[in-house]
Amino acid sequence: MNDYVLLYSGGGGMPETEDAQKSALQDWETWMGKLGSALVDGGNPFTSAAKKIAADGSISDGPVDQMVTGYSVIKAESLEEAAALAKDCPVLKGGASISVFETFDVTAM
Repeated sequence: MNDYVLLYSGGGGMPETEDAQKSALQDWETWMGKLGSALVDGGNPFTSAAKKIAADGSISDGPVDQMVTGYSVIKAESLEEAAALAKDCPVLKGGASISVFETFDVTAM
């Protein structure tokens, strides 16, 4: 099994009403519950504050590319399985998209 990082981009943010917020949180709890032991780190949303550091060491405001709005880490047997697990993520309901990246353990090298 490998770890996969799910990076969330875009989306509508937190719902405005209390009922909608409760519903959104319930959707997240349900999805994470379905993941079970495949969930390594439920993650957190990101704020809009970001810095970009170039190869020459210069620092500027903003992200490297598209603003990433949050992340989660899951375990799966393959990239395809990780994508299948991610396709039910509630962040998609808010208009976000997900990039799935396979990681590798550098300590095992």
